[in-house]
Formats: sequence, structure tokens, C-alpha cells
Amino acid sequence: MRSVYAKVLFWCFGTLALSLVAFAVISAAAQVRAFGHGGPFEKTSTWLMLGAREAYESGGVPKLKAYLDKVDRHFQIEQHLTDASGRDLATGEDRSAWLTQRQPRPLPWPFGMFSGVGHRGEQHVMVAASSPDAPYRWIVVAHPPGDPWDFLPYFLLVFLAIALLCWLLAVNLASPLRTLASTVDRFGRGDLSARVGSGRRDEIGNLARAFDEMAERMETLLTAERRLLQDISHELRTPLARLSFAAELSRTAEDRNAATMRLKKEIDRLTDLVGALLQVTRAEGDPSSRNLTDLPLDDFLREVVDDCAVEAEARGCRVCLEVSESLHFRGDRELLRRAMENIVRNAIRYAPEGTPVDVRLASGRDDAEISVRDYGPGVPEAELPKIFRPFFRVDESRDSSTGGVGLGLAIAHRAVTVHHGTMTARNADPGLLVSIELPLHPA
Repeated sequence: MRSVYAKVLFWCFGTLALSLVAFAVISAAAQVRAFGHGGPFEKTSTWLMLGAREAYESGGVPKLKAYLDKVDRHFQIEQHLTDASGRDLATGEDRSAWLTQRQPRPLPWPFGMFSGVGHRGEQHVMVAASSPDAPYRWIVVAHPPGDPWDFLPYFLLVFLAIALLCWLLAVNLASPLRTLASTVDRFGRGDLSARVGSGRRDEIGNLARAFDEMAERMETLLTAERRLLQDISHELRTPLARLSFAAELSRTAEDRNAATMRLKKEIDRLTDLVGALLQVTRAEGDPSSRNLTDLPLDDFLREVVDDCAVEAEARGCRVCLEVSESLHFRGDRELLRRAMENIVRNAIRYAPEGTPVDVRLASGRDDAEISVRDYGPGVPEAELPKIFRPFFRVDESRDSSTGGVGLGLAIAHRAVTVHHGTMTARNADPGLLVSIELPLHPA
């Protein structure tokens, strides 16, 4: 059986059948123990017979009748005390036929619970006890409750109710698994929007929600990768066309040196673009391959500011660092250096001449807070959520003099994310304020 539905039904019905057999066997064993030699029935009958004998011998027939009436009231079973020949000592009736009657089996299989049961109106007579030292016999007359087959409809009703519950259990387990399998198949065939959407709170629901979360991440990653591939194809087309034009120009131009310089410039632009793409890939690389070291963030930011100072002077602005206290962070130094350089250089690129670029380091409750602010034009509010996307720029120009290829902030955002930090941006009026929060670790 390869179907969970069939397996659940098989095991449920198998368990039901085994339970019925076990119930019959245990009932039979209990009645054998109760009605067998030395069992509670025999001991009780012997004790009752001794009481009847004592009543008869001490008070005659009247006392015996009073004793038998009391026994009948308590046990609600007809019982008689006779002599060895079968004469009833209380009424004088001849009950010798009962002494010679074939005794009913105490356990007719498989209805052990209906000991001595026969047809309605019949009587089952049982010589329950006898006295070895005196001519007394204790006779029990049982009136059977009815034919065991009269209970068959009730057993069938119970069986059908349990069968219905087993079927509901099988459907409850198999149906969501089939839905999950169908959704996985759709997702595998390329339908990235396929989701289970289960509302169950058990293990199957947890599995369905885990798949939905995985599918959501995969759809996001695959969509982002497709968009990135499209952007890369678009971005490479222009520098390659320029490079091809420069190469052709270098063959026919009179000024070979100028043509060669133009060719080198286009090669440098293409190299920068490929290098930036490699940084994007490394920012999301294998975490185990990163070189984690303890970073004093104040010294680390001073190095970044010093490296960017020359570029700031060339644009007529300056980079100012403000450190409130010395903080330590454990992370990949090279990856974080590229991220911070990209943020600071992006701020320098848009900073008006004669204005500062403020870099601040402060301590939060459980993290280090780094902020970089320029005093430029800022970003339209509608465009703020997009500035960390690869190749996104507010202006349409892709020229490096007005903002590069739009990968700097994307690289920085991914580098901060893989260090379990957060990176946000908002307009500071004037300028753009980029904030980074990195979880602190002890030095």
C-alpha cells in the first residue's frame, strides 16, 4: 500500500479487529476465572449454602424460607436448598430432575459474557455447591437475558461508528498531504506563486507553513536573481558597446594615444562594474567562508574616513567623524570595509561643495549605531524603499560621475544583513541619512 489513506484505514480497522478479539478473550478468561473451580461464584455459593444449612438446622423450614427470601432480594436469582435426593427443603417439591440435568457450560464461545444464556423463557439450572458431610445440595436457577444475536445490531452500530471515525481520521491525514504534494508539484513545475495556505495547528500544518515560507524565500530570491540578471545584461551592454567603439576608433584615429586612453577608460569602467558585481555575490556568500575578527569600530571608521578623504577633497567637501565611545564588533573586516566605503563615497558624491559628510558612531541598548549623513538634495520619499536595490539610481544617468552603476548601497545593505544588522535610510532635510545597527559582541 503506497497510499497514506489506505494505510491509515488498514491500521485502524486492524486495530479495531484486534481489540474485539482481545475483548472476547479477556471476557472469556474473566468468566472462566469467575465461574470455574475455586472461583468467586463457587465460593459465594458455598457460603450461601452454609448459611441456608445453618438456618434450616437451627430453625427449620420457616427460618430457611426467611433466609432464602433475603438471599433472593440481594442476588435476584432463584436459589434452592435440597437434600441428596433432590427434595426442596423449603417447599417440599421434587427437584431431583435438576440434579440429573446436564449442567450448562459457563462459557459458550464467543459470548463468554452471556454465561449459560439460551432462548427466552428457558431456565438454566446449575448445582452450585454440595455438602460432603451432609445430604444437602445448593441449586441456582438462572434466567438468561435473551439470545446473544439480539445484541448484534448494537455491535454493528458501534462498529460503523468506529469505522466512520477511522475514515474521518484517514481523510484528515491524507487530504492535506495530497494538497501539499500537489502544491509542491506545481512549485516544481515553475509556478512560484503556489502556496498551501494551511490553517492547521498540528505537525502537518507546521510542515505546510514551512513549505510556504521556503517557497516565499525562493520566489523572492529567484525573482531577484532574474531581475539582477536582466539588469546586468542591460548594464553590460552599454560599456561593451563603448569598448567596441573605442577599439575600432583606436585603429583609425590619428591620435593613437587619445584613442588608447579612451579604450583604457572604458576597460576601467567595465572592470569596476564587474568588481562591483563580485562584491554583491561575496556579500551573500557562504557564511563559513568569512573571516570573522574583533573590530574596534572607532579605529575601523577612522580608516574608512581617511581612505575617503582624498575623494572628498577632490569634490570640495570633507568627511567628519564623531565617536561617542569605543565599541567592538565581531565580523568580516573586508566585507564591512567595502560596505562603509560605499556608503561614505555615495554621500560624498551627492554632497554640495563646502559641506561636510557626517559619520557618527554611538552605542544603543544592544547594538552599535553608525550613521552617515550628507547635506545634498536627498531622495524623493517614494524612492527611498528602492535605493538598496541593485542598479537603482534616482536619476536616469548611469555615468560614473553622477552616481556610478547603482550597486554601492545594494552591496552595503547585503553586507550589513549577513552580519545580522539592519540598514535604513531617510531624508534629513537637507540631505540623506543612512543608519546602520550592528549587534554588539564582547571584545
